[in-house]
Amino acid sequence: MNKSGPFLSKTEILNAAEQTLRRYGPDKASVTDVAKLLGVSHGTLYRHFPSKAALREAVTERWLEEKIVAPLSETAGTVPENALEHLGKYLAELSELKYQYAAQDSEMFKMYAAVTEESAGLIEAHIGRILDQISMIINRGIEQQQITGNTDAAILARSVFYATARFHHPAHAYEWRSPEIRQQFRQLWTLLEQGLSPR
Repeated sequence: MNKSGPFLSKTEILNAAEQTLRRYGPDKASVTDVAKLLGVSHGTLYRHFPSKAALREAVTERWLEEKIVAPLSETAGTVPENALEHLGKYLAELSELKYQYAAQDSEMFKMYAAVTEESAGLIEAHIGRILDQISMIINRGIEQQQITGNTDAAILARSVFYATARFHHPAHAYEWRSPEIRQQFRQLWTLLEQGLSPR
């Protein structure tokens, strides 16, 4: 497929880059491989993305938005009767999504793990989106007097997020193969639930 550089859309480039990354893996895939798939020179791609790292970040950002943030946004946007149970459900879904993609989409998850170490800005923005959603759920719980209001919702959100990091941070992916991982999450959530409940 031969394309003229100016007519390449960002979506076309990201689709080709993701396909290439899945085929060769994030370590071996190159900008030249993406360019060959699109039928353009690698210089054409550099007019859209200044480096391989920038292209990897863009692919990872889209993957995180579609596979992690979008379904979590839907969960966060529901308004169940019990906000504390809702928070537990949200955190469990965050963990389950990470388990799922670590097992079933290993090349993209491997790239996400690598970008976590390489691109602080991208990961901070991703975490910020999740923290905003957790804060929204906690605020709702404080208003309903189902979650303690002794601490600011943003501080509680950050504390809960990092307390559960073992269950969603890619550095811990090797632990997720344990058959006990879900039970361990439930045990931790029981403690967090007790601490977040109004006295």
